[in-house]
Amino acid sequence: MDRRPGDHHPAGHGAIGRAGGLRAGQVGRTPALEVISDPEAQFQACWENLRSVLAAGGCTFDDIVDMTTYHVDLHRHMEVFRKVKDAAFPRGTCAWTVIGIADLAHPGLLVEIKCTAVQSARLGD
Repeated sequence: MDRRPGDHHPAGHGAIGRAGGLRAGQVGRTPALEVISDPEAQFQACWENLRSVLAAGGCTFDDIVDMTTYHVDLHRHMEVFRKVKDAAFPRGTCAWTVIGIADLAHPGLLVEIKCTAVQSARLGD
């Protein structure tokens, strides 16, 4: 997924944008926008898609200062989601809000990750 701030996703919404930091939201679909049916593989794709859009905006996971995840069947999939999250995003230094929801925009999607990244978050390194 080669996206830059302000680019619009083929589904009609922006993948990333800037307003006081880089804001990005991603789901677990293939580059052809197909929903991945296996929960673990869908969650891995979601994190990789997020990594790609952040990189397009000049950020990394280290720049994330706030994250919200929206989950369909929250309690059913949280253990697997947390395992994938901990492997992809091992630090626990940003605010993280978890919200259970009934559905996402496309049938079969189980999670959307929305985050705010600020490049200056790395200035103390």
